[in-house]
Amino acid sequence: MNGSKWGGIAAFVCAGLVGASSVAVAQAKPQVTFAKDVAPILQRACQACHRPNNIAPMSLLTYEEARPWARSIRVKVAEREMPPWYIDRNVGVKKFDPDPSLSDAEIDTIVKWVDAGAPRGNPADMPPPRKFDDSDRWHIGEPDIIATLPKDVIVKAAAADQWMDVDMTHVDIPKDRYIKAVEVKPSKGPSVVHHAVASTYLEDDPEISKTLLVEYAVGKFGDIYPDGAARVLRANSKLSMNLHLHSIGEEIPANVVVGIKLYPEGYKPTFVETVTHVGDNEDLDIAPGDANARSEGYTVLTKPVRLTSFQPHLHNRGKAQCVEAIIPGAGIRPGIAKTQTISCVNRYRFNWHIVYHYTPDDQPLLPAGTMLKVTSWHDNTSANKFNPDPSNWAGFGQRSIDDMAFAWMTWYELTEDQYKEMVAERQRKTQAATQNQQQ
Repeated sequence: MNGSKWGGIAAFVCAGLVGASSVAVAQAKPQVTFAKDVAPILQRACQACHRPNNIAPMSLLTYEEARPWARSIRVKVAEREMPPWYIDRNVGVKKFDPDPSLSDAEIDTIVKWVDAGAPRGNPADMPPPRKFDDSDRWHIGEPDIIATLPKDVIVKAAAADQWMDVDMTHVDIPKDRYIKAVEVKPSKGPSVVHHAVASTYLEDDPEISKTLLVEYAVGKFGDIYPDGAARVLRANSKLSMNLHLHSIGEEIPANVVVGIKLYPEGYKPTFVETVTHVGDNEDLDIAPGDANARSEGYTVLTKPVRLTSFQPHLHNRGKAQCVEAIIPGAGIRPGIAKTQTISCVNRYRFNWHIVYHYTPDDQPLLPAGTMLKVTSWHDNTSANKFNPDPSNWAGFGQRSIDDMAFAWMTWYELTEDQYKEMVAERQRKTQAATQNQQQ
């Protein structure tokens, strides 16, 4: 019995030591703080929008500004509503550049910070303040061509969001030229400009010839094409701007400006980038009360291509969109095609026209004859908080209360030899990476 007694005491002492050790380990684990852990995340992924006189409703530059919003920040990042990035991470291409979204580890850090009471930490741990570029400076360098809206658009202090198409000032290009870089940005009223999409068109055939040129959204600073690649600016092109404007409580004039840098006359690039609709479906039938109205559209590639980006386009009832490649002659037996998922956006938001740029090593290579299948879903119920009228049928139309279903995609057209060479190079890289992992 005495042995049992002493054994019990020994067990109690050991348990106490283990408990004390666990407490010591827990106490030794560094606390998540704003200064050391959270501020760098906000600088990378949030502050481009969340700063004074910009589009976000609050500034997150300092601890004093962020602390009152801690619980809201926790909810938004945990639900992956912020930063806006709605690509499905489980299918298709998974690597993008740029990618402002938060990693699982970054979300976990913010959640732990808020759950611990949102401590400031040691001010000495704060990173240097992020420096933002002067809004008057061109990020692509000095443009050769500059166009703007003919006059300011006055955004009232209180009004519904506005979407409009406005022709830009005249661009005098008497013959085709190649574009090295292009940028669009607000020149007035950046806080009321949600997005601005510049397109070119030819006056003789404005609908068919319309081509996306460049898009502005907060944090996006133009497109600079790699050496040997270019866009075409067609002779006698007109420029138009699609604007989304919203009121912020005071009357503000808004304007946007487009800057274009050109290659020298006579320059011939190796690759010409194409920006175009794919999978257009103008026969939409979205019944009231339908939470999953599905539609499909198809585009056939007449040449081999290297896909570089994807941008879904639907309106307020838009719910999700996927792009698949149906590749002929790639099946296990003759007559069977291979289907490859390229990208899906599983939580579409009409307020965020995001272009998902694939990293170079992950840009899909597709042969001629590939069919791009675009599948779209619309939610025409009251559960969709963006729905302008869930009691009404909706179909295709230009207005935001109507809807659309297509994807913007960009690619380089390739020769057969270029396509085969790129496929072989991709296979060599894959084999080398596999061998390194096995060693």
